Amino acid sequence: MKKYRIGVDIGGTNIKIALVDFDGKIAYSNTTPTRAEMGYEAGVNNIKQAIKDIMNESATDAKSIEAIGFGLPGQIDYKEGVVKNLPNIPGWVNVPLAKIIEDEFKIPTKLDNDVRCAALGELNFGAGKGCDNLICITIGTGIGSGIILNGKLIRGASNAAGEIGHIKMSMNEGPLCGCGDYGCFEAYASGPAIVTMAKEYISGGKSAKYKEMAQDGAITPYFVAQAALAGDAVSIQIFKQMGKIIGVGLSSVINLLNPEKVIIGGGVADAGEILLEPIRQTIKDRAMPIQANTVKIVPAQLANTAGVIGASLLVNS
Repeated sequence: MKKYRIGVDIGGTNIKIALVDFDGKIAYSNTTPTRAEMGYEAGVNNIKQAIKDIMNESATDAKSIEAIGFGLPGQIDYKEGVVKNLPNIPGWVNVPLAKIIEDEFKIPTKLDNDVRCAALGELNFGAGKGCDNLICITIGTGIGSGIILNGKLIRGASNAAGEIGHIKMSMNEGPLCGCGDYGCFEAYASGPAIVTMAKEYISGGKSAKYKEMAQDGAITPYFVAQAALAGDAVSIQIFKQMGKIIGVGLSSVINLLNPEKVIIGGGVADAGEILLEPIRQTIKDRAMPIQANTVKIVPAQLANTAGVIGASLLVNS
């Protein structure tokens, strides 16, 4: 009997679930709405049903599933299998999700932060394959990271390591971050920061393609990225500036950890080389020479599947 693992990637809008084989190949996948507004109990029931559905639809049972893994967008106690807090999904506070799922399905279950799961996926089957030391960051509404050192995922003393987005970029000033402090990395360089910069260019009288693309709706990082890829000068300038800021933030991390690769994913990274090249140049200029000459800045390879693939690997991490 062929063995599989189930990987579950929980987001604020959708739950992605996949049956993953031991080679990192997705044998079957599905998506269901998170329905965060219904609270955690309804959410847990929704997750249970999604697991039952994927097992029924793929003709598998508990005997053929080695483990279930969850990637969640928040603070996770990996050792205890408890969701401590999900900032963007109300009501998920101190939820013993691993025990709940194990009691229901009698299958070993592990939980971790979603970006750490993405890092595991990229390490084993994506852009980080063959590396022992890497940083995987996602740039979207915020900036998150998973850190691999000497082949091991770093979780820290209280399972909270990897908050690269909250590196301080200034002493006593800078934009207000969602964490409540000022001058954090992600407050300068995440999706909302791109939107803020895009609006400032327009208010300053600049004409930009992303304004036309948005029509009468809200300007989004996606529109700015698409405009940049279409050759819009203002949009390209925005991503060059963002690349420099991200490069400065990453230079400190690269100096500290000396990784072989920094893997960049998330919605903002869809701009590709327009963003990556100024990141590389800034790191070359700002990081210490030995570290700068060692590291490669590369795009993520697994895209939207990194979370479920990585979650399926938690049982061995």
